Amino acid sequence: MSALIATDTDRTLARMLEGYECPAILVSPEYRILATNSAYRDSFGELDATTPAHCFEVSHGYRVPCDQAGESCPLSAARSSGQKERVLHVHLSPEGRQHVDVAMLPIHNDAGELLYFVELLTPVNVASAELSTRQMVGRSAAFNELVNLVNLVAPHETSILLLGESGTGKELAASAIHQASARRDRPLVAVECAGLTETLFESELFGHVKGAFTGATQDKPGLLESAQGGTLFLDEIGDVPLGMQVKLLRLLETGTWRPVGSTTLRHADFRLICATHKDLSAMVDAGDFRRDLFYRINTFPIHLPALRERREDLALLANSILGKLRQGRPARLTESAVQRLQEEPFPGNIRELRNILERALVFAQGDMIDHHIIERCLEQPLSAPQPPAATWTDLRTRETQYLKSLLAHCEGDKARAAAIAGISVRSLYRKLGATLADH
Repeated sequence: MSALIATDTDRTLARMLEGYECPAILVSPEYRILATNSAYRDSFGELDATTPAHCFEVSHGYRVPCDQAGESCPLSAARSSGQKERVLHVHLSPEGRQHVDVAMLPIHNDAGELLYFVELLTPVNVASAELSTRQMVGRSAAFNELVNLVNLVAPHETSILLLGESGTGKELAASAIHQASARRDRPLVAVECAGLTETLFESELFGHVKGAFTGATQDKPGLLESAQGGTLFLDEIGDVPLGMQVKLLRLLETGTWRPVGSTTLRHADFRLICATHKDLSAMVDAGDFRRDLFYRINTFPIHLPALRERREDLALLANSILGKLRQGRPARLTESAVQRLQEEPFPGNIRELRNILERALVFAQGDMIDHHIIERCLEQPLSAPQPPAATWTDLRTRETQYLKSLLAHCEGDKARAAAIAGISVRSLYRKLGATLADH
């Protein structure tokens, strides 16, 4: 990049970039890249020193600055404020698109005149902007805001409350926070709070000693003990019984607990993440959730956007899900299939999308999924109004064929087949009858 440097002062500033461990570039007020450090070149590649480039061209492929292309521009913000500004962007890299935390530092001379900007780029690994079967994926503005908050809070010990509709990926977000924290080498222990009675919840969380109650024939460690040194994830915290909320609050305030039936006090060491699809504030007002517990867990709330709030991520999400379902075997959605999916409201969010794609793999004859297959998956004869008697037999035949194919795809797993079809296992037995006896 030295061909772009005009003065000894410029050269000195360019050399100073090597003092940053993260990728760094020197940028003019006109958005031109003047120099890069070795960390930048290692991560994003060499730039052509003979062709001056603008930062928005190199990072995004834009022809205009970011704020003219519908995104926030840290350079423009730093120019206005005169101070360091930061933003989370999706940048181009040799490996594809990548989430990057961008910090922009303005540099002034003694007269206060703006000379340069130093742009620091820190890759964010809590999510992927490309296909991934293990991470949260997305590029939309709503998703980037989620990634930004996760990236900010993960290194801290702050308690987090994940909020959002069912199926938006709260457990995956909890995993991302854990993996980006200092506790990543210790366990992430998830507790499903829904459907547990107070007694069962207490025993599962705190454990119990032999003789604590009828049937307690030996000591049983609780999930809290398994989470020592790691992260405790309480999913659907809004379903915790009121009586148990008191004991949970005591645990959080004192950092101690006792196994059921024990007199020995134990000290807790965990990072807390809670999640719910319920309106906890309304529950507090209705007396269904303790106000003091609500304030205790609501230190850092993070909203997970519904799928309808991030429709531009749908194709990336769908293909990532297909990659996970097919375990490396190729399966591709046509453009028309994606367009058809874009028309759906998806009240069940990503979980509903996954079910539709799993049905599509049952119907697909090859590796291509087109809009005809998606349309067939979106038909809901199981819940449609009763048709005229003349077509009822045909409909039942189609339904039976579908359920048989689904059961074969699930390798005889009746619970999984019923879940995909959106019916109970009992209904599956009733609809297939003798067929199930063969599995």
